[in-house]
Amino acid sequence: MNDDAKIIVDKFSAFYNQAEVLKKIELSIFNRERLAIIGPANSGKSTFLRSLNRLNDLHYNFSCSGKIVFDNKDIYDKEVDVPSLRRRIGMVYAVPAPLPCSIYDNVAYGPKVSGIRSRTKLDELVELGLRKAFLWDEVKDRLKEFAMNLSGGQQQRMCLARVLALQPEVLLLDEPCSGLDPISTAKIEDAIMELKSSYAIVLVTNNTKQASRASDRTAFFLMGQLIEVSHTEELFTKPSDKRTEAYITGRFG
Repeated sequence: MNDDAKIIVDKFSAFYNQAEVLKKIELSIFNRERLAIIGPANSGKSTFLRSLNRLNDLHYNFSCSGKIVFDNKDIYDKEVDVPSLRRRIGMVYAVPAPLPCSIYDNVAYGPKVSGIRSRTKLDELVELGLRKAFLWDEVKDRLKEFAMNLSGGQQQRMCLARVLALQPEVLLLDEPCSGLDPISTAKIEDAIMELKSSYAIVLVTNNTKQASRASDRTAFFLMGQLIEVSHTEELFTKPSDKRTEAYITGRFG
C-alpha cells in the first residue's frame, strides 16, 4: 500500500435538516488501495461516499462541517470547481444507468462533455475504459449497438468504463454488485483488483464477504460513526470493537 493519502477526512459531519447523519468522521484514503465501507442500513455509508465528491450538494437540506481534503485542498472550499472535482472523483452507482444511445456513445459521453472532439482520442478513451472495466473483449464488435441490449452485469461494467474514460484519480463504488449474479460480481471484483494499481478506490457494500474479498482495508460505520478501520483481514478476524464483531458475525444488521 502506498502511504500517500489521496483524501483526508478531518472531523467531517453531515446533516440533513440539521439532523446529524455523519459524526466527526476521521479517515484517510490512500493511493492504490481498495477501502471497503461496511455497516447496517442507515449507518451513513452512502452519505459518506457522496460527500467525497459533493453529490450531497444536490440535496437542498444538506449541510456539513469539518474538512475533506483532496490533494491538499478542502473540497468544500467555495473556490472549488465542483464539476471538475466530480470528474476527478468518479462514482459508479448500485443500479446501472445506461444513456439511451450506443455503447460507444455511452463511454464517450464524458470526454465529449469535457471538450474532447478528436475521434482518435475518443476511440482511445473508449477502448481504454472498456478494457479497464473488463468489457472490451465482449463488446468490441458491438460498439454501435444500443447499450440497453447489454446484460445487467455488462451494463454495470459499461457504466464503470464511462467513469474510467474520464481518467479520474479516485473511484467511488456504491454497492456496484447489489443486483448482479455471482459471475458478473466476480468480473467487477476482478476489475477492482486490477484498477487499484492506478486509483484510490472506495467501495460501499452490504456484503461482508465481498468486503473481505475485494478490499485492502475495511471501515465499519454504525449510526453515523466510524467505529473502526483496519486492514481487512485484521478487522474480520480480530476486530477491536464488539459492535464490529457483532455485525460481521451476523448478530445484527
